[in-house]
Amino acid sequence: MGHSENATLIGRSGAVAAADDQQEALVRALGPDMVLVGDEVGRYCRDWHGDVTTGAVAVLRPRTTDEVAAAVKACASLGLSIVPQGGNTGLVLGAVPDQPGSQVVLSLERMTAIRRIDADDFSAVVEAGCILSEFKDAVAREGMFFPLALGAQGSCRIGGNVSTNAGGINVLRHGMTRELVLGLEVVLPDGTVFDGLSTLRKDNRGIDLKQLFIGAEGTLGIITAVSVKLMPEPDQVATALVGLNALDDAIVLYRRARRDCCDLLSAFEFMPPLAFVLAREAIPDLAMPMSGDYPAYVLMEISGSGLVDIDDLMERFLGGVMEEGLVADGVIATSKGQARNLWLFREGMNEGQAKRGPHLRTDISVPLSRLADFVRDAEAAVAAALPDCVCVSYGHVGDGNVHLNVLPPAALSPEQCAAQIYQAKAAINVVLDAYHGSISAEHGIGRLKKPDFDARLPAVQRKLLTALKTAIDPTFVMNPGCQLNFVQNS
Repeated sequence: MGHSENATLIGRSGAVAAADDQQEALVRALGPDMVLVGDEVGRYCRDWHGDVTTGAVAVLRPRTTDEVAAAVKACASLGLSIVPQGGNTGLVLGAVPDQPGSQVVLSLERMTAIRRIDADDFSAVVEAGCILSEFKDAVAREGMFFPLALGAQGSCRIGGNVSTNAGGINVLRHGMTRELVLGLEVVLPDGTVFDGLSTLRKDNRGIDLKQLFIGAEGTLGIITAVSVKLMPEPDQVATALVGLNALDDAIVLYRRARRDCCDLLSAFEFMPPLAFVLAREAIPDLAMPMSGDYPAYVLMEISGSGLVDIDDLMERFLGGVMEEGLVADGVIATSKGQARNLWLFREGMNEGQAKRGPHLRTDISVPLSRLADFVRDAEAAVAAALPDCVCVSYGHVGDGNVHLNVLPPAALSPEQCAAQIYQAKAAINVVLDAYHGSISAEHGIGRLKKPDFDARLPAVQRKLLTALKTAIDPTFVMNPGCQLNFVQNS
């Protein structure tokens, strides 16, 4: 999917000349401050990992909701479709153009205002371009907590989190992004604005329209602001890494943790032994937190505020499961620095995989009770088809989300590597279908997973999704290459 080269080979006549006219028209309609063209467009047209580079007629950077509306109307008049973009940290090409000659990128990066933080209402209103970590920090200064936590939180933006219904490490306690959203402001495909920025917890006046845009990846409109739930800042956090004798034991341990630690359990991640190798390839000075080489590891966290003694709870819980033999070994962080070091292994393994070159990145969910069985069967299927590849399975035990990644041998040519990635994905999906799982647990569909999504979509769901798209975006101006293979009416 590399269209930028094709765009430069067209020549000065035809499509390129038309693009010049469109660029000039956009500048006339919106002003030079909002419109980027030429070399500056490039950084908005590459995916997060640098695997794909495309192009666009222009990049539009509005500062206000009214300017977003004006941009949408201008694009419609010129016959241009729009690819909305937040931090461009997505992993499924949802924010990268696939038709450079007829698409613009609309970046929300200038819409960063936090309009309101209301500690008494436990809510906030924030514009779509605000970086997640900056929003979390601002909320924390008010003694509050926004629980969405992602590896890319220093770069991703709130609007993109909502548009992809992002997950992260706190899903088992606080839910996906959808469960944190109280209201939305959205610019619709005709340039009108849906103002639904309510902070009401209970509002049963018919269909909840904001839900149409959460997880829609910009295919129905452009989210410009979000009202969200806040929680009390957890002033006590206990983090532990434990070694297990089998991945099946992680499921048993999770069930015990949910029972004994109740709703204070905020994260429960499983990792293979290879995680430590990969993390130290990316971050060489990481200190190993514990000795031994166990078949599976769990990184868990419990947190809370007020009168509960979190440290005592963690010590009593781990003491009990170690006495029973469910946990073979473990370490509890005694400082924020040690806790951060433990989490760096979970985050660093992703960087380590990237350093090994192109590889298959999956985002799968299966029933929690069958997670260990799925990992075993899927890794066996890959090993049978591609014995020289390395599987790296990790993820969120609490919500059945597995990232089963596959690393091809380093010596392969780009073409051989791509072929093995495709073969590995096919082998995993056969097993996934048998387990009645999902090809996308938290990353969305985008352009990367569209063929697999399309092939598995039941007829009734296809009918409903097509009806929604054609009703809200009849001219197919909003991110038309994303999610479904919609057919525009002639």
